[in-house]
Amino acid sequence: MTARLPWGPMARMAGRRLLAAVPLLAVVTFGVFALAASSPFDPAKAYAGSAGLGAGRDVLDQLRANLGADEPFVTRWWDWLCAALTGDLGESTALRQPVSQIIGERVGWSVLLCGVAFVLAVTLGTALGVLAARRRGGWLDRAVTGLAYTLEAAPPFWLGLLAVWFFSVKLGALPAGGLTDTGTDVATAGQVASHLVLPAAVLAATQLPWFVLYVRQGVGDALAEDPVRGARARGLNERTVLLGHALRSGLLPVLTLIGSRVPELITGALLVETVFSWPGIASATVEAATKVDFPLLAALTVLATAAVLVGNLLADLLYGLVDPRVGFDG
Repeated sequence: MTARLPWGPMARMAGRRLLAAVPLLAVVTFGVFALAASSPFDPAKAYAGSAGLGAGRDVLDQLRANLGADEPFVTRWWDWLCAALTGDLGESTALRQPVSQIIGERVGWSVLLCGVAFVLAVTLGTALGVLAARRRGGWLDRAVTGLAYTLEAAPPFWLGLLAVWFFSVKLGALPAGGLTDTGTDVATAGQVASHLVLPAAVLAATQLPWFVLYVRQGVGDALAEDPVRGARARGLNERTVLLGHALRSGLLPVLTLIGSRVPELITGALLVETVFSWPGIASATVEAATKVDFPLLAALTVLATAAVLVGNLLADLLYGLVDPRVGFDG
């Protein structure tokens, strides 16, 4: 008989996390407004651009009043929060567009990049970790762990520049950046796929070491446990022992890694998007930070925080499904 999923406990856990996330997101946005208010950048001069260099004090004061930058940051935060609860995220002073439109146009490309890179990192990391765990101390184990430690120490922007130099400049095999070919206005699936290869591979390489090392350790420890030894003693073939027993036990610690890697995945994506001119939220984040764009900064911070919370929830749900002893009480 097929086992039924514990939908009720899972829903209750998700509901508790959702309730806890509401005040957390409010505090996070408050911190964003407080940090932006203490920034040395002048929102009025940033909004005016080069025209603000020769503008008089009266003009800049009036511009600050129009932008609401002369009000206390607590007032600005409260006004933004009340409007955001109704679905109005405000206008971006840096990009001169509604914040919801900016996020809507860009977040999909960032999600595509992060999703493909994460799947690549988990799949390849699991495979390499299992291969290394089979013969710990052997040449393959040393090669895999050496590669993992090397990638762990390499900055994402350096890997990105190296990939552009080798695959685009030296070999001419892949596009160096952007979303479409030069002179093309419409993004076809083929062009997006070819332009996605390098940034997704580089972002996956930044996450790969953690999964390789965790899977190697978990599967290696599981192979030395009594249940796995018993399975071998019963005459089960090596593949069944490795994939059916050791891998399942060894993957439990990896599930907790999923949620903890989301913040670094987002940070790495910002750097990779910048190197490859990928049309995600990286450029909007830089603009918002340097031009003290309160509404856009707050919205992007909420988006990143929500992604981290969802990643942690997903990890806990998966852990509870794989190991029923844990349950869904968190």
